[in-house]
Amino acid sequence: MAKRLIMTRFFQRLMEIIVPLSSWFLITLPLWLSPFHPALVAYFIIAFDLYFFSKSMSTAYACVVSYNEILFHNTIKYAKKLKKIKNYEFLKHFILIPNYKEHLHKLEETIDELIKNDYPDKNSLYLILAFEKREEEAIDKSQLISREYKKYFKKIISCYHPLATNEEPGKASNQTFAAKIVDEFVMKYNFDRKNVLITICDADSKLPKNYFSYLSFEYLKDKNRLFHFYWAPVLLYNNFWQLPFMVRMQATLSSILRLAFLSQKENLIQVSTYSTNLWLLKKINFWDTDIIPEDWHVFFQAFFTFGGKVKTIPLFTIVNGDAVFSGGTMKTLANRYEQEKRWAWGVTDVGYVLKKFFQTPNIDFWAKFKKIAFIIETHLFWPTSFFILTISASLPPLINPSFRRTVLGLLLPKLSALILTLSSGMLILYIYLDIKLRQKVNMKTSFSNLPLLIVQWYLLPVVSFFFSSLPALDAHTRILLGKKLEYKVTEKV
Repeated sequence: MAKRLIMTRFFQRLMEIIVPLSSWFLITLPLWLSPFHPALVAYFIIAFDLYFFSKSMSTAYACVVSYNEILFHNTIKYAKKLKKIKNYEFLKHFILIPNYKEHLHKLEETIDELIKNDYPDKNSLYLILAFEKREEEAIDKSQLISREYKKYFKKIISCYHPLATNEEPGKASNQTFAAKIVDEFVMKYNFDRKNVLITICDADSKLPKNYFSYLSFEYLKDKNRLFHFYWAPVLLYNNFWQLPFMVRMQATLSSILRLAFLSQKENLIQVSTYSTNLWLLKKINFWDTDIIPEDWHVFFQAFFTFGGKVKTIPLFTIVNGDAVFSGGTMKTLANRYEQEKRWAWGVTDVGYVLKKFFQTPNIDFWAKFKKIAFIIETHLFWPTSFFILTISASLPPLINPSFRRTVLGLLLPKLSALILTLSSGMLILYIYLDIKLRQKVNMKTSFSNLPLLIVQWYLLPVVSFFFSSLPALDAHTRILLGKKLEYKVTEKV
């Protein structure tokens, strides 16, 4: 029994570190392999450059498709279409806002956007304020918000999550506590869980006016709705011109990538702000409370319960959110680094997914394999891409001088630079889409700011290193060393 327990822990630990270990393997590969097999290193670098070029092209194409879909769906009056669907009024919307030490004005700004919604049945909207019990100001905030906004919702429910010893602080444990209270409320009033939609709304997410009408229409028309999540991209434009330019660039990149994800339906997994039904959440026992990044994790909880019919359905509209902003430049940069590190901590999902792969023989092998391949690809190239794309091509000729005199050694840096130059051509499209998207959320670009928006992209390698690759590598290294990540709320003033 003891030997079996040791083996179980060994394989569990191995699954946890397999991607972080692979990250360091790929980053250091040119250093330790170039003295012996420089040609292999060169072929690897060229292959990766071509992979990156292919991803750049597919991302650009997906961005255009998503943007055109948003333009099309923006013309549809979903509130009117919804009224034509029989029994739509049976749907109940519970808008759950998890928060901890959020500024009152931020919560009010978010709720101000919520009450502008065009949903036909206002008596079907419930606001859930999910506070943490350890926040001293929570009760005062709850009372102020309840007094100010009670006329706009059927009911406002405040709950105060007491952090248990076996729980991680963060959205997952908070949301589970709040969702269980919602479930009790739903059972008390005999609502059907299949008709109850839970929308997780970040404290700084501004939902579009048509969100609940659009969501309801898609949900009722969806034959497999019980197994689906619904997601609109959260674009980080709400405080765009307040940001230090390096954070502004990172916000733009994140927004463009989220736009691209929207039309990649097979690999789409929700992040940040999303909706699903209470029946599904109840079946998977809500969010696991011992993890930090919860949005992809809850998707995989559902996937390994019900299999390939679990999907995230795109909503072609825009949720406008805040990027990290702490007032001062240096504090903002530090908090942005910590936020990226927390996101990259999602690599812990790889161990969970690998374990579930072997524990669920009832679920289709290829459906599981595709999901595992996708999550490993995402988390493996997050910390490694910068190093492979920018530094690696110069290392084989430098470390192995004899390789420099070969045709391959001579061509490697030039060929790598050419492929990256072709890939960077996509930036023109990104700049255009960035400007057009911000117009959609009334965050316009003045003519005088246009040169700055173009010139700042020359610093993309620096921004990618400090606010993407490095914090991701930090997270991976902590996992390798067996260290925990302390959850820190991202400050947005």
